Amino acid sequence: MSQPVRYDVAVIGAGTMGMSAASFLTERGAHTLVIDAFDPPHNKGSHHGDTRMIRHAYGEGRAYVSLVKRAQTLWEELDREAPYPIFQKTGVLGLGPRDSAFLGETIASAEKYELPLQLLSKQDVEARWPGISIPDDYIGCYETESGLLYSENAIRAYRERAAANGAELVMNTPVELLEFHEDGVTIVTSEATFYAKNVIVTVGAWAKQLLPDISLPLQPTRKVVGWFDADEILYSDATLPSFFVEDGDRMFYGFPSLDGAGLKVGQTDGGQAIDPNLHTQDFGRYETDEGDLRHFLATYMPKANGDLKQGKTCLYTMSDDHDFIVDVHPEHPNVLIACGFSGHGFKFGSVMGEVLSQLTLDGQTPFDLSGFRLDRFRA
Repeated sequence: MSQPVRYDVAVIGAGTMGMSAASFLTERGAHTLVIDAFDPPHNKGSHHGDTRMIRHAYGEGRAYVSLVKRAQTLWEELDREAPYPIFQKTGVLGLGPRDSAFLGETIASAEKYELPLQLLSKQDVEARWPGISIPDDYIGCYETESGLLYSENAIRAYRERAAANGAELVMNTPVELLEFHEDGVTIVTSEATFYAKNVIVTVGAWAKQLLPDISLPLQPTRKVVGWFDADEILYSDATLPSFFVEDGDRMFYGFPSLDGAGLKVGQTDGGQAIDPNLHTQDFGRYETDEGDLRHFLATYMPKANGDLKQGKTCLYTMSDDHDFIVDVHPEHPNVLIACGFSGHGFKFGSVMGEVLSQLTLDGQTPFDLSGFRLDRFRA
């Protein structure tokens, strides 16, 4: 009986972080297995929906800025390499009350890292972008050098690079069990069994199911986005930046109309807790799917409140504190876990792939990840 192939690294979960990690691992010559329950890019996880935003002045906390600056460099490298677009510099416009804590942190992070950020009054915003209407006490924070990422293109490009570098891709194959040993991990599926010296687990909403003994503080959440018929003069990418808007205790975000596809709008908060195995493309199941998005449009971008052109669902995997989880398994140091990206992780996909490869092959990374450790939840 032949012995199973022994891989240097197995990446389990080949979405945003996993496919990027596979690309960086194989660039360094690691014999890499990439295994996924689906066939990325797909509509089952967190990268679905065409586009994601990349912001540099970061309202979620200054600790993220060094990572996102490196991510930007890596996305631009991938954009030059790929035969299709990865990054588009639309700029990002943030809108909210003058006393907004999120905008305050955005401004503070820009000042600390000397990032280009224009502070705008209500009058400035409405004069520059006449398709936008905001309350009198709102201000704008406009980043000129950031923009949007074509999320599914990015997954595809990293997949193609990993395959070209010799990764073995095993798709449509859910992992049923991990068996831990002193010198590696056995990966059990219904089709075959694999063995790897090191494992990176990047399965998103399925992390709790695959690693039940860790009690990961995660909640998979169903989210929706919609594309609406809009005045192309006001809302196309020739005119409008990517944007986010505080609306009371809610936060909406969106993208200009690309090639006439319609203005895209989503909401970072809210959504429905869900078993990821039950997630489907069922936009419209709840009145709030379209209703909340129309509330935003009617209030802030009324000339984009046209017919719904399409609606989609995707999954967020929310950690308890909405910060990332990147750490070694508490009992198995050759198993690295990356999950809980909480709806703001895609922009970091490039640098997270690089970081995960560094941690696996070198045991260290130049970035400070202490804020992402699991033990913070036990404190």
